[in-house]
Amino acid sequence: MPEGDSVYQLAKRLQFMRGREVLSTSLRTPATALESFDGERVQRVWPYGKHLFMQFTGGKVLHTHLKMEGTWSVHRKGEKWRKQGYKARVVLVLSEQPTPIELVGFELGLVAVFPANEYVDRMGYLGPDVLYPDWENYGFAEAKRRILETPIRPIGSALLDQKNLAGIGNEYRAEVCFLAGIHPATPVSDVDLDKVLGISRRIMWANRNSPIRVTTGVKRAGENGYVFGREGRPCRRCGTPILKSSLQWSVDELERIIWWCPNCQLGP
Repeated sequence: MPEGDSVYQLAKRLQFMRGREVLSTSLRTPATALESFDGERVQRVWPYGKHLFMQFTGGKVLHTHLKMEGTWSVHRKGEKWRKQGYKARVVLVLSEQPTPIELVGFELGLVAVFPANEYVDRMGYLGPDVLYPDWENYGFAEAKRRILETPIRPIGSALLDQKNLAGIGNEYRAEVCFLAGIHPATPVSDVDLDKVLGISRRIMWANRNSPIRVTTGVKRAGENGYVFGREGRPCRRCGTPILKSSLQWSVDELERIIWWCPNCQLGP
């Protein structure tokens, strides 16, 4: 499931794009179909939370989001694509000798293009990125301030709100709440927010370069998490069966699945 660490790793893999000329552009969404970066060079590629950005010398930014199904594929032009062509949303052909490189974004949940000087105005609604280097100096305090603005909100809902802090998804939310010993439905006012945010940063930072998310300290498949996706299985700490339910704080947010240990995680 794509979360902040997935996009962080993706952006690292795509750093090879910097300085390369765009030989051809195909953006396959109605709002962006007429946009082109042909003849321009890639200036910068960077992540912010779950969002990915590419800036070009022509002064525009390509903004994409993986959502649930999105993937990126890199190969030599002419090679067979890894998914069906109708699933492609972005196709960029980049300079390389002797054969150009083809970058394809499949099933992307968002594709947008905007002037680079609008970046702050467009993306300023996002909270601090949990994986940004300035987390300790700025991000921690700002995320805490934003979350505390709604003290009655369940902590599980607050952690998923990208306007509070950017990058946490359902898997990290479940694991953070377990490690903090709190039920996801516990109101923000009743939790140790310093502890919760500290855990969030620590486990995401530890996993930022790992192909497998690990919160237990064990990298073996099936043993790398405490509660996420483990309904009915014994808690790794106390043996109590893990429970599964859903959480939706308001009509404006999606109902999301939660997992927790009823013995290790205190309820609201």
